[in-house]
Amino acid sequence: MYIIRRMRVAGRGLCAMALVIAAACGSALGRHYEYEEQLYLSVDGSATILLDASLPALAALRGMTLESAAGRLDRSTIRRAFEAAGCDVMNVTQPWRRKGRRFIQVRLRTDHVRNLTGCQPLSWSTQRFEREGETLRYEQRVGAPAGGNPGAPAWDRTEIVAFKLHLPSRVLHHNVKRLDGTNGTVDRGNILTWEQTLDDRLAGKPIDMTLTMEADSILYQTLGLFAGALGAAIVLLGGIVWWNLKRKKPAIW
Repeated sequence: MYIIRRMRVAGRGLCAMALVIAAACGSALGRHYEYEEQLYLSVDGSATILLDASLPALAALRGMTLESAAGRLDRSTIRRAFEAAGCDVMNVTQPWRRKGRRFIQVRLRTDHVRNLTGCQPLSWSTQRFEREGETLRYEQRVGAPAGGNPGAPAWDRTEIVAFKLHLPSRVLHHNVKRLDGTNGTVDRGNILTWEQTLDDRLAGKPIDMTLTMEADSILYQTLGLFAGALGAAIVLLGGIVWWNLKRKKPAIW
């Protein structure tokens, strides 16, 4: 049990490190999204969610108006707003600007993805996550937006919304589609991204996400392989030492 607990702690530590890297590099690498939900899923159903959004998109899609009449916004204000909406907040980064719009990033967590409906900003989704034989099946349906007032954002109709899954084990099947309708692929082995135009998301066009994956965590598999290799090396070294001692056994006079 001690080893299992240590492995879980290690897994959460690696996940936290990945989130820090994503927060640091997200603005410099990859596509820019007007609204993005990234879900880091564990095999036990617990998850960490990284929410990046412009303030107009957050207002239009989730009905959350954060900026005051004076235009002031800080991390404590954002944290209080999300906690009041029933979310378990881990961290809030400093707001930034892109294309003249303010963006925020909030890191949330849940003991199980089925409980995310209790967090109002994420409540437009319903999740199903369960074991099916030797595999795990995940389903998520993103429904209609809240329909809040975004003001008059300078959107140019090219904005994109994304829902990204960072999965704990090898993906066996998925239904990812690109914006042009062609089949999507698994990125870096365990990342899936569903994209939609902001116009379609505002219109409430649903997103259905389905996948199956192996039941064993990639981390646990890696640690198991490492432990097996280390054990084999120890046995081999012990055998070499024993063989040499046997060869050099002193003569009896």
